[in-house]
Amino acid sequence: MDKRERLDKIIASQGLASRSEVKAMVRRGEVEVNGDVVKDSGVKVSYSDNICINGAPLFQRKFTYIMLNKPTGVVSATNDKRDKTVVDILPEEFKRKNLFPAGRLDKDTTGFCLVTDDGDFAHRILSPARHVTKTYIAVLSRPIDYELGKKAFLDGVVLEDGTVLLSAILIQLEAGDKPVYKVVIKEGKYHQVRRMFASLGSHVEQLKRIAIGGLMLDEALEEGEARLLTEKELESIVENDERF
Repeated sequence: MDKRERLDKIIASQGLASRSEVKAMVRRGEVEVNGDVVKDSGVKVSYSDNICINGAPLFQRKFTYIMLNKPTGVVSATNDKRDKTVVDILPEEFKRKNLFPAGRLDKDTTGFCLVTDDGDFAHRILSPARHVTKTYIAVLSRPIDYELGKKAFLDGVVLEDGTVLLSAILIQLEAGDKPVYKVVIKEGKYHQVRRMFASLGSHVEQLKRIAIGGLMLDEALEEGEARLLTEKELESIVENDERF
């Protein structure tokens, strides 16, 4: 049996309008369920019901794809006994069964976290063979030799444990005592960006992911806020980075 949810939650979960906007649409008689005009936005319906808005059918996605601007202190997991997770802080209208973060951000790392229930898509963007890039902004505790660092990143940084990383891009954005760098990597090893800078003799004080593949974090999203992705945005995630 299909799980039944509030009508306003189901419509809002498709990214067409907020819960409050849906409630207003229902009050105006713009929403039908199985051919009948509905006046109560809290009525329980299922994802298999025929829902129409102003006569146009609501085409419901099989999977959910959410861009979350992850704040610090939140863990990239589905559940955790001690801390809030990226799933915990999602807006209620986006929550559904089997959501998980596609890739991990450290607890103290902020920025673009993709939350989905599509395992195949997650595998596509996380597989080392796909080389989908992840772009970060890093604030360091002390300067490094930029030219040497840039070459080391491009050649493949060798970590303290002997792990040789794939080629990466290092771009200096700000100099000074606490320099700021953009980093583009195409793999996702444990604490990778922090360990890369540690191999160059510096410590990452702040780290933010600003892009996955060709899709930038929406600047309109404050930390802790989220929105659904469009089909075009999903396609841009898997675009190849021609700089490598």
